[in-house]
This record gives sequence, C-alpha cells and structure tokens, in this order.
Amino acid sequence: MNIYVSNLSYNVQDEDLREFFAAYGEVTSAKVIIDKFTNQSRGFGFVEMPQGAEAEKAVAELNGATVDGRAMKVMEARPKEDRPARSGSFGNSGGYGNNGGYKKRF
Repeated sequence: MNIYVSNLSYNVQDEDLREFFAAYGEVTSAKVIIDKFTNQSRGFGFVEMPQGAEAEKAVAELNGATVDGRAMKVMEARPKEDRPARSGSFGNSGGYGNNGGYKKRF
C-alpha cells in the first residue's frame, strides 16, 4: 500500500519517516518530498508498505500522531490523476492578457 503522510515537521527526514512506520511492519520505501529550489522539506512524503493489514494499522494509529509539535495526517495515497497538458500562454490569450490576442498600441 502506498501511504501519503502530510503536515510533517520540516525536520523529518526519510529515515525518520521509515522508523515511524517500521514499528508496524515492513517498509519498502519512505520518502520526504524536497523542494528542488530551496532544498527543504515540503512537509509531506510517501511510505510504501507491502502488507495491507500492517499498512492499514499504521495509517489508523499514526494519523493524528504528534511529531516535533505537528499532528501528522496519514492516509492511503490516491493514484496520480492525469492532468491536461499545459499551454505556453499562461492561461490567457496569446500572452497579451484578456484582450483576444490584440496588443494595444499607444
């Protein structure tokens, strides 16, 4: 089962996350998501546990547990949804604002 963990303290690292869940069973992976620009934790992560019953128990018991002054939110991760392709126009008309692509001249 893939588990989503949010509201993590920015001090929590991959190994810490693994230890929280290892008390409930086998953990195949534990990853705190890091911001690529600041290189700091984004406050959430994912844990993979192969045994469903162990994972469900971990989710039930760790959801709301306080770590480093913050109550973790723990739930089964939802599959990543397909998102529409981004356009290069930043959601407006040809990059000229909301004027149908016509650029006013003054």
